[in-house]
Amino acid sequence: MNITVIGAGAIGGHIAARLAAVGESVTVVARGEHLKAIRARGLKLKEGGEEIVARVEATDRIAEVGRPELVVLGVKAHQLAPIAADVASILTPETMVLTTQNGIPWWYFFKHGGPYEGHRLESVDPGGVIAGHLPVDAVIAGISYQAAEIESPGVIRHVEGHRLPLAEIDGSKSARVAALAELFSRAGFKSPVLSDVRTEIWTKLWGNLTFNPLSALARATLEDICRFPPTRALAAAMMGEAQTVGEAFGIRFRLPIDKRIAGAEAIGPHKTSMLQDIEHGRAIEIDALLGSVIELARLAKVATPHLDAVYAATKLLGETVAASGGGGALVRN
Repeated sequence: MNITVIGAGAIGGHIAARLAAVGESVTVVARGEHLKAIRARGLKLKEGGEEIVARVEATDRIAEVGRPELVVLGVKAHQLAPIAADVASILTPETMVLTTQNGIPWWYFFKHGGPYEGHRLESVDPGGVIAGHLPVDAVIAGISYQAAEIESPGVIRHVEGHRLPLAEIDGSKSARVAALAELFSRAGFKSPVLSDVRTEIWTKLWGNLTFNPLSALARATLEDICRFPPTRALAAAMMGEAQTVGEAFGIRFRLPIDKRIAGAEAIGPHKTSMLQDIEHGRAIEIDALLGSVIELARLAKVATPHLDAVYAATKLLGETVAASGGGGALVRN
């Protein structure tokens, strides 16, 4: 398959390397020193005590990748709108577009059914730029559970996790999603085909919307947050409000809050991606993770005082980092 991975950072780079390692034709879109290193030495993946060097094509221009059969969007949610028109320019009617972004996706209410069918969330698709360029029929949803990092330019270090479930956003079991699941399974991922992708989105988001901003604000690891009684209580309050919002849209949560927090604590001294972004002066994905849930809360007329307060403080932190010279890079980490 002819595959393009846009954003060959930690997650996109891991996906690109694994697919190339099983013989797929992969082109990555990256920038800066990361791009230079990939062009010079290939894309190196450190995983399970082994190293592989994936021979991939690499460019910083989306328009140069031709007409891929599969486009993997490895950028963060807030980086989609600026590149949506460029992505649209390389699509054919048969191209699949795999979304891997955290948070509530721009397509959430498309092929959703019910009173909110087609509703656009301003927090994740300001002005409808993404929906206006990317055809929803091309979208395959991917929920990424990998933990990885860019160890150095051109080098991805996989930490843990291979789960990457896939889904048609209408819940159907199509031939194309089945074929894609087989491909990703062959590349070493655990990629079941889901029939209820929105519940899966909320399952992951429940932790991300809580622990990512708290870690960024407190400069704390998951273990720190969960073992300090005031932040553990704040996390529980945030998760309770988010659960009420999700349930207003038909989501049923599988775990009690205490068990979800215990699961985060068990991960140990792990820095969330948002804390890593703050430390490296990068833009943060606060709107997709938390702003979107607050927007949904207003739609459902649900009060979210704890979510509102944490969002305001984290949003300001992100603005302060940006004003000091930080910003979002194309590669995802």
